[in-house]
Amino acid sequence: MSDLDVQIPTAFDPFAEANADDSGAGAKEYVHVRIQQRNGRKSLTTVQGLKKEFSYNKILKDLKKEFCCNGTVVQDPELGQVIQLQGDQRKNVATFLVQAGIVKKEHIKIHGF
Repeated sequence: MSDLDVQIPTAFDPFAEANADDSGAGAKEYVHVRIQQRNGRKSLTTVQGLKKEFSYNKILKDLKKEFCCNGTVVQDPELGQVIQLQGDQRKNVATFLVQAGIVKKEHIKIHGF
């Protein structure tokens, strides 16, 4: 019985690599632009992953003025600060962030249907 090496299977976390904060993700920092469905035809666009040195409130003010929609900055415990805008503004936000020089086009991921 002592000749057997018993290995107990452990739980595999497929997202452990993505959740690691210090995984050297300096080159792969993406800005995620998502859409969330509310009720009926109403939707919500969220922007997360912007660098912390940017003023979220100033970006939000420009986005609201540019796209004629309302929005807010929400503090999330896991994701940090997230910009929320009313309506489906995914393409508009992506082009705005590139034209303003905030992020490069290859660092933007647009999610949703």
